[in-house]
Formats: sequence, structure tokens, C-alpha cells
Amino acid sequence: MENWDEVRTAFQVARLGTVSGAAEVLGVHHATVIRHVDALEKRLGTKLFQRHARGYTATEAGRDLLSVAQATEEQFGQLVSRIKGQGETVAGELVITSITGIADLLVPVMAAFQTAHPEVIIRFLTDMRLFRLDYGEAHVAIRAGNAPQEPDNVVQPLMTMRWGLFAARSYVDKYGLPKGPEDFASHRFISSDNSDSRAPFYRWLWQHVPQGSIQFRVTEGAAGEAALLAGLGIGFLPLRVGANNPEVVQVMEPLPEWHSQLWIVTHVDLHRTLKVQSFLNQLKAATAGWQLC
Repeated sequence: MENWDEVRTAFQVARLGTVSGAAEVLGVHHATVIRHVDALEKRLGTKLFQRHARGYTATEAGRDLLSVAQATEEQFGQLVSRIKGQGETVAGELVITSITGIADLLVPVMAAFQTAHPEVIIRFLTDMRLFRLDYGEAHVAIRAGNAPQEPDNVVQPLMTMRWGLFAARSYVDKYGLPKGPEDFASHRFISSDNSDSRAPFYRWLWQHVPQGSIQFRVTEGAAGEAALLAGLGIGFLPLRVGANNPEVVQVMEPLPEWHSQLWIVTHVDLHRTLKVQSFLNQLKAATAGWQLC
């Protein structure tokens, strides 16, 4: 590219989603951001962004640019540190994505990491979508289910997350408890609204509970937990959460097929950077004794 400033500007627009956000990070006027993006699109002969009222969304070409620019920016940062004679430093943004429901486990790890490395800015993202590491959307991802199979990712086991089937005491007072799966049709259940969910406990629920009995459906774990505590139905909670809450009752003994393996996933291009390795070492040290959670 003839002008790296234009690429760097487009990278920040793709990362942040707005012209104003990119302008603030880069320390330039928003008109400069627009001019850089327009010039880059003209030079490449393709649209990098879809413009809409809420900001800019990267097209497929824009996401490709984001991937290359992310890796390049990381490499430039390492190069500058080496030139200054400091060696590679642990600083700048660290983007961590995770499934919902384990923030109470991960945030203390991140807090300790940030205390040890105060120049790191942590972005902890728990959106339901699957972030693309190959597009530079995150440095580290915590995923559940079967081991991710993307060829350019480094996948390591983290721990097993155990789940139980619970009901609020207010639900039990009103409807009682099922004696077993044969009674499920006469009860109310809480489940994910996503029929393609990879969560093993939800797959089990759909196989054993009539669709008509799944009367409250959610898109994220916190809403499901709130619905369960409100007595709207029987649903799943992490065992560590349900077992310590006196307001809920365990419906049946946990089954092994409900539990899900958690994985640490990083992209091969960023896996061995000092920043990522430092965080992985902190995470593994903190979770070494967990195994089950």
C-alpha cells in the first residue's frame, strides 16, 4: 500500500464501527477519517464498509483488511519495542471473548493481569456471536463444546463446566417437581431461543422436553437465570451457581452429557506474542486447580 495511514485509519473504523471513535483514537478530525476511507476504497476499487445510521460495518473485503492490519499493527509494535532496546512489551489492547456465564471466574484473572501490566487495555466481549480470530476480532477466545477445528487456530483445553437442572422454590411451591423425564410434559421449561445452540445441556433438553413445554426462551444466559429465579420455569444453571443459591432446588442429579468442555483459542499469528503468552500463562496458572467448575 502506498499510504499506511489510510490502512491504519480504515482498521480503526472497522474495529470501532464509527468515524468518531476512529478519529478519537487516531487523534485526527473526523473529516480526515472519512477522506482516508474514501481514498482507500477508491484505490482498491471496492467498498470496505456499509454505511448506516449507527456507523460503519465492514464488508467481507473490510474484514480481510482488518485481519491483515491487526497482525501488521502488532508486528509494528513489536518492532518499535525492539528498536528502542526494550524488547517486546506487554501493552496496548488485549481483546478477550468468552461464552456468557463465567465472568465471575475470568474477571479476577484479568484484574490480576492488568495489575501486573498496567499499560494493557482489556476489552472483554461476551457477545453471543462467534468472533473471527482470523479477522483479528480478538486475541484470545474462550469457547465451549467440541474442540474448534479452524486450521489456523491454536486450541488448548481450559476446564470442564458442570451444569445442573434447577427450579426456583416459588416454582416448586406452585407446580411441584417432575419425578423424571416422563413428567416433563406437565411442566414449564426455560431454554435458549437458538435451536442451533452448541450447549450440550440445551441439546439434551430439546430431545427430552416437548416443544410446547419450553415456554420461556432467551438469547443469553443472564436472562435465563433471571427467568429461573423469577419462577417462570425449570432451567439450567452452572452447578457452582445453583448449589450456592438457597432460592433454587435441584430438579435431578446432573448428567455427564450436560457438562461442556471449555477451550482457549488463539490465532497462530498472535499466539506467540509476548502479550498473548503472558495472559495465557496467567490464565492457566489461575485455573490449574479448577478442572471442574
